[in-house]
Amino acid sequence: MIKRRFESRLPQYDNEAKIKQAFMILSRVMNDPSIPRNIRRAAMYAIRALSEKNLSPGVRAANAVGILDEVSQDPNMPLHARTLLWNAISILETVKD
Repeated sequence: MIKRRFESRLPQYDNEAKIKQAFMILSRVMNDPSIPRNIRRAAMYAIRALSEKNLSPGVRAANAVGILDEVSQDPNMPLHARTLLWNAISILETVKD
C-alpha cells in the first residue's frame, strides 16, 4: 500500500515525451563536430528510427536502441558522447507498448 502511494507521486512520462527527450539528446550528438562522423551518422539513423510514425513507440525505441548500442562500443568515441548515448539508451529502454 505504501509502495502504491509513493509510485503515484513519481512523475509519469508518456512514451512520446520520452522519445522526444531522447530525440533532443541525439540531436546534440548529431550536431557536435567534436564527435566522429560515424557516431553522428548513427545518431542520425536513430533519430530517423524514432521519427517513423507508422510504428508503435516501443518498436521505434527498440530500433533506435539497437542502432545506438552497436555504435556505443566504438573505442574512438569521446567520453562525453558515450555518456550522452547511454543516457538516450536508458531513456528509450523505458518505452513500452
